[in-house]
Amino acid sequence: MPEITLAQYDSAWPERYSGVEQEIRAALGGAALQIEHVGSTSVPGLIAKPIIDLVLVVADSAREEAYVPALEAAGYTLDVREPDWFEHRMLRGRDGDVNLHVFSVSCSEVDRMLRFRDRLRSNADDRERYAAAKRELAARDWGDVQDYADAKTDVISEICGPSASARTD
Repeated sequence: MPEITLAQYDSAWPERYSGVEQEIRAALGGAALQIEHVGSTSVPGLIAKPIIDLVLVVADSAREEAYVPALEAAGYTLDVREPDWFEHRMLRGRDGDVNLHVFSVSCSEVDRMLRFRDRLRSNADDRERYAAAKRELAARDWGDVQDYADAKTDVISEICGPSASARTD
């Protein structure tokens, strides 16, 4: 069973994101339509698993041949393929400290993730409420990390509305 380890916010996380973003842009060029820092490491002051979550928007995430080989050459490994959930793909960085979530252009999940990030950045009460839920959930035993992420759905829905999900840190 994986242990969920939360760390205090690290001011180096935005710099780490910036370096990863540059790597992805260098690997994909114009195929990278949008890259965003999401998840808890993107919210100043929020505790987080020390893993940088990014959203990568491509023309069609189901067309893996258009982006996966270039990302693999840059050291990423395709780890998750969810065709039934927004054609989501997730690649991990070689050091295990990066999760790259790939979606197609105009995917509503990207907008949802960005709204949640921005809400936590701008609302201290919601940020603390989310942190408290994360602490409580991290103390439990989980079958896998996705179970922990899914368990955050209720608090995310309370903060952002019922269409929210919990696929990132």
